[in-house]
Amino acid sequence: MPEDWRRAVAVVAHPDDLEYGCSAAIAARTDAGREVADLLATRGEAGIHTLAPAECAPLREREQRASAAVVGVSTVEFLDHRDGVIEYGPALRRDIAAAIRRHRPELVITLNHRDTWGGVAWNTPDHVAVGRATLDAAGDAGNRWIFPELTERGLQPWNGVRWVAVAGSATPTHAADASAGLERAVASLLEHRAYIEALTDDEEPETYVRGFLTEVARSVGERFGGTPAVAFELFTR
Repeated sequence: MPEDWRRAVAVVAHPDDLEYGCSAAIAARTDAGREVADLLATRGEAGIHTLAPAECAPLREREQRASAAVVGVSTVEFLDHRDGVIEYGPALRRDIAAAIRRHRPELVITLNHRDTWGGVAWNTPDHVAVGRATLDAAGDAGNRWIFPELTERGLQPWNGVRWVAVAGSATPTHAADASAGLERAVASLLEHRAYIEALTDDEEPETYVRGFLTEVARSVGERFGGTPAVAFELFTR
């Protein structure tokens, strides 16, 4: 993975998406002094079947902020698109482009934007919409004639995005060492306590989280030199 960058923005659909996908890599980069901001399209209000959205949204927002802090991320922003029915289109692209102009990153991180996870498990419409819109918004952010209303709001074009890194891709091209950040990745995902408990039923949350993240890092490492790792499909600009 490229290391010659100072700022990154991670754009995903829901609280916990980054923690399942790439927190170990983020922890190592914030340790090295790089700045990472989290941008979430929704507050995950439709994610816990036992909680109504109005009750769930503030809970999951608190969990996301706590989770991000564990891996050194202090800036967490929410776009307030509706969980479960995010629509790909100009409105979503504009919101993400605005955040890119505001934070001015060299690296943008997002999650798998393709229809499936490796061809056998169907992806969610929210992941597809946000991932695709993020790839497009990286270009939109640098074009003053797309979304001119952003310039009117004082958000000057930013053409400095050099890479978009897609976590969870079935066709990864690069990997980042997860060794130093893996324990904090476990702790970070565990901050989503309400979501994890609803997801795992009788399984101990820490057992589930540690097993899942360790196995993913190990399996990625088998392809990329044997060291536990987080994989990305890297698009250059």
